[in-house]
Amino acid sequence: MSDRKPVTAIAFDFGTGSIGVAFGQSLTGSARELRPLPARDGKPDWTRLQKLLDEWQPHILLVGLPLNMDGSESAFGARARKFGQRLHGRTGLPVDYVDERLSTRAAKEEARERGHRGNYADDPVDSIAARIILEDWLRARDPQP
Repeated sequence: MSDRKPVTAIAFDFGTGSIGVAFGQSLTGSARELRPLPARDGKPDWTRLQKLLDEWQPHILLVGLPLNMDGSESAFGARARKFGQRLHGRTGLPVDYVDERLSTRAAKEEARERGHRGNYADDPVDSIAARIILEDWLRARDPQP
């Protein structure tokens, strides 16, 4: 176990129509999905996003960074980075970027196991992906012996 102070975090799975959200904390290494934020061309309702931050009081914000399988940054990655920069600029909170290459696939598999019918436009899995991103970050932050 690390001697670091417990940290709370909110993770975002950036998307143009919906932004997945999850909250987690390092003390237990657990994370939970929150309701996705609707977005217009990648722009969230900033007032709604601020209310979320006021409610959960995170120490750090995480943004999933879509990378290509070879590790290079995708074109969509630049948009995710811009979202992260705006988050930092508006909140003053630190923002960390997390490799999310396989999170969407894992989120869709998990959603199917829960009985999801596959219509991701009507029922996005963005917050499942955000939770997976956050869990990956928590594991990388405090690896078990």
